[in-house]
Amino acid sequence: MDSFSRRDILKTFGLTASGLSFLNADAFAENPENDPIELPLDDRFITLDRPVTAIVLGAGNRGNVYGRFALAFPNELDMVGVAEPVPFRNDRFAQAHNIEEKNRFKTWEDVFKVPKFADAIIISTPDDLHYGPAMKALEMGYHVLLEKPISPSYQECLDILAMAKKTKRIIAVCHVLRYTPYFRKLKEIAQSGQFGKLISVNHLEGIEYQHMAHSYVRGNWHVAKDTNPIILAKSCHDLDILRWIIGKPCKSIAAHGSLSWFKKENAPEGSTERCTDGCKVEAECPFSAINIYHKQRLRIRVLDVTDDPAKQGDEILEKLKTSPYGRCVYRMNNDQPDHYTTSMEFEGGVTVNFAMEAFTSFEARKTRLMFSHGEVWGDMDEIQTYDFRTKQNTKWRASELPEYKSQASGHAGGDYGLARNFVQAVAQNKPELLTSTIDASIESHVMGFMAEKSRLSKQMVEVKI
Repeated sequence: MDSFSRRDILKTFGLTASGLSFLNADAFAENPENDPIELPLDDRFITLDRPVTAIVLGAGNRGNVYGRFALAFPNELDMVGVAEPVPFRNDRFAQAHNIEEKNRFKTWEDVFKVPKFADAIIISTPDDLHYGPAMKALEMGYHVLLEKPISPSYQECLDILAMAKKTKRIIAVCHVLRYTPYFRKLKEIAQSGQFGKLISVNHLEGIEYQHMAHSYVRGNWHVAKDTNPIILAKSCHDLDILRWIIGKPCKSIAAHGSLSWFKKENAPEGSTERCTDGCKVEAECPFSAINIYHKQRLRIRVLDVTDDPAKQGDEILEKLKTSPYGRCVYRMNNDQPDHYTTSMEFEGGVTVNFAMEAFTSFEARKTRLMFSHGEVWGDMDEIQTYDFRTKQNTKWRASELPEYKSQASGHAGGDYGLARNFVQAVAQNKPELLTSTIDASIESHVMGFMAEKSRLSKQMVEVKI
């Protein structure tokens, strides 16, 4: 059996934490003239005299999300440097942004061996490589846009917070859901009081079965101790958004979940070590690597193959013969739960049930808020409300807003929303323009650490910040 550690994978393919995003990853560059993108105006924003300059550490999918923002809005953000150990990715990013050779680096450490030459650092390295560059960037006077999770270590999270306070630099955590029109509207409704007291919340995150196989069975996050437990790696967005909408701290948490399906004992008869080894059930397997990557051409950015359709197919098949992405999902050394349920109590008695589920046909969040005088529910696009007193039902759709007019902004408009807020915060030196500050983000990380402690100990755990 093939055995790949996380370091093996990184060494072989240079995979970054950003390299596994499922959100519109294959369109590397946008042409603003041919595909106009609108973002909502904010009266706190100003017209910039010059773009904010940034260096990207990790030129995978997440790094390229902000790269696409820079290409779409060159008057707001200019990518002037890149650190990426994989030549293919380094070349691609540098060419797209016309980065000078002297500002191209192999590792994040190399960036800090030269004097400061940009306003900000964008950290989209693997989860366990967030701490070092974040601390060094702050020390050298850079503002920081930091991919979530902040760090796999609670103490490292606190260290980064302390360094940000000491240096008085702006640091934003990429909890992009806070910047989506859908979740902003949900928070507005929850905090308005129009339906009385918030009593409880049910929230579901559907990972989607192929995405689960890609990222958390075959991919970088398949072993919790090497990266983060899935509650943080995948669902710190959800913990953060629940805390944000409720507006009160979590007091206790109880979690349950396990790896139930992606195990060797569930391998179908006739299956093989790799999907390309003549597996007798490959054609009917919903997790077939040949189907996902070669036939559907989904998430192939991680394979670093050519964009030429005539050559792409053969390159994909070759990568499936050698990389973890071609291995049978039942024969990996994975340990991440494929279903995870947490029950939480927040200050004031608000209760929350949150379920993260691998086996869904959809890749989205669904939320239901129960109030004393009404009910609110939504699916990341449509929000419906029902007032118990008037019997009135209302509907609201996020997809009718400007943020949805272009597919370039992933996370339902949140990616570009965060990017613009960060640019404005840096340009104006006003951290209050951000909602996803590190101060706010650490609380949801603690919730994730405590959820995993509860799951493993099978006990309810108090959440103390």
